[in-house]
Amino acid sequence: MGQKTGKRSQAVSAKREAILTAALNTFSQFGIHGTRLEQVAEQAGVSKTNLLYYYPSKEALYVAVMRNILDIWLAPLRAFRQEFTPLVAIGEYIRLKLEVSRDHPEASRLFCLEMLQGAPLLMAELTGDLKSLVDEKSAIISAWVSEGKLAPIDPNHLIFMIWAATQHYADFSTQVEAVTGKTLRDETFFQQTVENVQRMIIEGIRLR
Repeated sequence: MGQKTGKRSQAVSAKREAILTAALNTFSQFGIHGTRLEQVAEQAGVSKTNLLYYYPSKEALYVAVMRNILDIWLAPLRAFRQEFTPLVAIGEYIRLKLEVSRDHPEASRLFCLEMLQGAPLLMAELTGDLKSLVDEKSAIISAWVSEGKLAPIDPNHLIFMIWAATQHYADFSTQVEAVTGKTLRDETFFQQTVENVQRMIIEGIRLR
């Protein structure tokens, strides 16, 4: 009985994952309004009825996808620790954010699209988990400034600048590739990007 239950649970998890992956691909191309559940079901290899068993509406599926994206998007910020020296912590945060842009470009673009639309289905998460985490990490940065370890900067603006600089390589990857002929998938270009973004931001906040 236990083995059957375990296999059933694995099958359910695999099906949910397939649906969420297909939904991410479709939503990132067409947005919520341009996506049809039939498209998602076909790409996931399930029937529309089966999809609706797990996610009762297109909006419910979209919110599930966006919550997954938010978890990925916030993981680097959660890893930001006060026990590191300030410039090391901020440099590592920049690297992790660029890794997210490299490894999850569709997720980043869909998140960007949701923000441009005013985040109608994600506002509760933004004003809840996101704001709480940003407030927590901003307090760490403020403490470093007060202790004379960083130049006097506003923590929110520093975080916004890091978001803008790192997410650009996913949200505008077509533009980046058109200009440079490369994407973050190119290991040499990725390392150059990390080093340049780190240098430009860190030199701006280094105490002099």
